[in-house]
Amino acid sequence: MYTDEDLDTAVNQGIFSTEAVSQFREHMLSSTATPVVDEENFRLLTGFNDIFVVIASGLLLFSAAWFASTFNPVFGPITLAIFSWGLAEFFVRKRKMALPAIMLLISFLAGVAMAPITFAGMPNGLTMIVAMLLTSIFTWLHWKRFRVPITIAAGATAIAAIVLTTGISTYPILKDWLTPLLFISGLCLFLIAMVWDASDTTRQTRNSDVAFWLHLIAAPLMVHPIFSMLGILDSNQTIFSLVLVLVLYVFLTMISLAVDRRAIMVSSLGYVLYAFYALFHTYGFVSYSFALTGICMGASLLLLSAFWRPSRKRVIGFTPQFIKTHLPTAI
Repeated sequence: MYTDEDLDTAVNQGIFSTEAVSQFREHMLSSTATPVVDEENFRLLTGFNDIFVVIASGLLLFSAAWFASTFNPVFGPITLAIFSWGLAEFFVRKRKMALPAIMLLISFLAGVAMAPITFAGMPNGLTMIVAMLLTSIFTWLHWKRFRVPITIAAGATAIAAIVLTTGISTYPILKDWLTPLLFISGLCLFLIAMVWDASDTTRQTRNSDVAFWLHLIAAPLMVHPIFSMLGILDSNQTIFSLVLVLVLYVFLTMISLAVDRRAIMVSSLGYVLYAFYALFHTYGFVSYSFALTGICMGASLLLLSAFWRPSRKRVIGFTPQFIKTHLPTAI
């Protein structure tokens, strides 16, 4: 599997000409009838060998960490972090394997975060701050070394956790404002994702992959507080609450269409499904509530997927020009 970034590298090294690569991209566009920007591609698997390496790495990391922890509990997470970095030197830096890169990053950061917590013995606010601070530092080092796209999202999440934990530890009253604070954190991550997206509106470089993972983290942080504050998770649903959910979902769908990212829409899907299910259940459709919900939402999502391009062109038509210039072109 070759990415657009691999093709650009081949052009820079003189392996292919710019014209040949452009013709190849046009050919692929005509054969799929879908622009690259609308496909929302990201690297997850380069082949089944990725799965094989992930399974083998997981066995090795778990066993090594467990064995090290028998000497001292803190040795477990330290060993996990060291072994994860070492495996990444070969499978990520040299072999460029996608799924192992994600798995080894997560295991590395898990080891880094768990080391101070295990050393302290009892998790508290200060321990969590230290753990997240170390995670942020080592996330940056990992990014400088391996350039795994998900790394930026992990680092941004760690920084957001540091800010929230420090604020709540300093001002305990902020616990009552945790839901809006999560929304603000998600909004900040969304803006960071848009900065990365704006740097690659054609979706052909690693920046697009970085933005994808940032959107994937930001979406639930924004969506959950909104629906939670509106009381959507309450057991008793009314027609008014359903209309409110639908209006909000349409608004989030329009944002997803404008930025050409489906993460926001998918993150809010669960709440819409629950609202429909509860409404059908409340009004007597007990036996068919789940089926009716699935039919309505499944059909609407498939229609949106089929007509994503024309729907996006309409939304882009209403988008202000100063925002439109930073978004992928609607073809």
